[in-house]
Amino acid sequence: MFEIDALRLLVAVAETGSFTKAAVRLSYTQSAVSRRIATLEQQAGGPLFERLPRGVRLNPAGRALHRHALDVLDRLSRAERELAVLHAGHGGLLQVGAFATANISLVPAALRALQEARPEVEIVAVEGPTDTLMRRLSDGSLDLAVVSDYPSGLPSADGVTTTELCDDELLVALRRGHRLAEAETVDLGELHDEAWLQGAYGDRPTMLADACARAGFTPRKVIRIAEWTGKFGYVAAGLGVALVPSLAAWAVPDELVLRPLTDRALHRTVHVALPVTPLSAALALRDLLRAARQVRRPHRDHLH
Repeated sequence: MFEIDALRLLVAVAETGSFTKAAVRLSYTQSAVSRRIATLEQQAGGPLFERLPRGVRLNPAGRALHRHALDVLDRLSRAERELAVLHAGHGGLLQVGAFATANISLVPAALRALQEARPEVEIVAVEGPTDTLMRRLSDGSLDLAVVSDYPSGLPSADGVTTTELCDDELLVALRRGHRLAEAETVDLGELHDEAWLQGAYGDRPTMLADACARAGFTPRKVIRIAEWTGKFGYVAAGLGVALVPSLAAWAVPDELVLRPLTDRALHRTVHVALPVTPLSAALALRDLLRAARQVRRPHRDHLH
């Protein structure tokens, strides 16, 4: 195991070409430099320098170790700078997670505002289901996550706190020529003959199944499509209808309209999740998410 100070000394000797000059640069005595280089060469398994009449220069083994030493020292320097700005409450790396529909408009709007306010913050964004995001917050690999209580409630995680961000109403997506496209609100019972677009994975209970049961029917046909773009395509083609969270309204194409439902139980709650000791940038992003939700409304054209 090479010591960091020894690697710094190797670089200094290589740059100055002299044990004496390296000693002056690092405030060592020449004898201390000679001893430490001898120890380093012993650890490396052989000589690292060619001894010349005037000074020294790296041999092939020395050049190989020198290359790695520069990389290690550069990484350490970057780590020191990152830690300094983190402890000062400025900059650094911010790892953010969100579920899919939060990434359509809400999270991007807040991240853009954060970049404008704090350009020194480096943002890493990931997407995943709520249970995965909560685990990643708990193990320290995320600094903030936007999560949802759908479909099975908000999971708990050690060392994670959550605060409610907004209520996310579910709307029904219809093609513009649909007989109910101009209705103020839609009762699910009026859609009992429709095919429904749902997610590709049907092993969990869904709001749709519960809501249809409350309305007194079972969907006659369910078409399972994984991505929102595919669901929208099927609805636009008149092949079915779909429930769409209001957070996803910004991605709805012009061929569709979104109508409110009479069943007010069709909603989910969105939360911001943070570690118990959050970063300053994470707290700033939490506040920007609140502001973004207040201004990010669905396109009016889709609601009329």
